[in-house]
Amino acid sequence: MSIELPKVIAAYFSADKTGNAQAISDCFTEDATVLDEGNTYTGRDAIRQWMANASTQYTYTVEPFDIAQDGARTVVTNHLVGNFPGSPVDLRYFFVLRGKKIAELEIVP
Repeated sequence: MSIELPKVIAAYFSADKTGNAQAISDCFTEDATVLDEGNTYTGRDAIRQWMANASTQYTYTVEPFDIAQDGARTVVTNHLVGNFPGSPVDLRYFFVLRGKKIAELEIVP
């Protein structure tokens, strides 16, 4: 199933497919926050490092298959398959956009 994602969210997932941590961090505002696996990453440098670590630690694919609105948040549900504990798994990515960038991202099961 093909879904239509907002441009910056599509860019995020495109960069994630290639493991490009710099391109991912460029999708975020300077003061953005990411919450993932109980950790909080604030600012583009921390977000770039978070993705660089994830890309070297695990091999995975992410396939967005659903999109919905939850107030100001865009919720994208993804199917992840890889060499990480609990694979495969469906995760929800809660995005808050500010202008043309991602201001917040929370990833939850």
